[in-house]
Amino acid sequence: MKDIRFSEESMALVQRMMKRYPEGKHKSALIPILHIAQAEFDGWLSPEVMNYVASVMNIQSIEVYEVASFYSMFNLKPVGKCLIEVCRTSSCWLLGAEDVIRHLEKKLNIKVGETSSDGMFTLKSVECLGSCGTAPMLQVGADYYENLNLEKVDALVSRLKSEGKRKTYTDLPEPRTL
Repeated sequence: MKDIRFSEESMALVQRMMKRYPEGKHKSALIPILHIAQAEFDGWLSPEVMNYVASVMNIQSIEVYEVASFYSMFNLKPVGKCLIEVCRTSSCWLLGAEDVIRHLEKKLNIKVGETSSDGMFTLKSVECLGSCGTAPMLQVGADYYENLNLEKVDALVSRLKSEGKRKTYTDLPEPRTL
């Protein structure tokens, strides 16, 4: 198993995140730090990674486990380079989310919750992603894909496959301070 340590760049970012909060309140940085950890350690949070995050933040491991297991944006088992999260709640469901899911299952030869044999894609159905006016939609990493139809889904899968890189939530720009 790979030595579990943040890269210098990630550790610097983790330290900056923790310093944003008053002394004794650095635990407030846990969610963004878990995003960094997930991106750095192959797209998921193993128990060893969560223990490492706890040690870096000087908090109890259970505090990390509680947060990581509560939010669906954290993966507690290995996932493909591109985690495709299809919204399945009311608006998306009414406008074809189930068709999108079935199409992706057939195209990728996997079921919801599975990863393609090449390790590229994991398919997940999720609750509301907050884009009801542009349904049906899905999310890959930090990117939303809206007003979907099967042709748009095929084009997206082709593009992601040709890029061949991991998509994460940390692809977002760092928050700015006013």
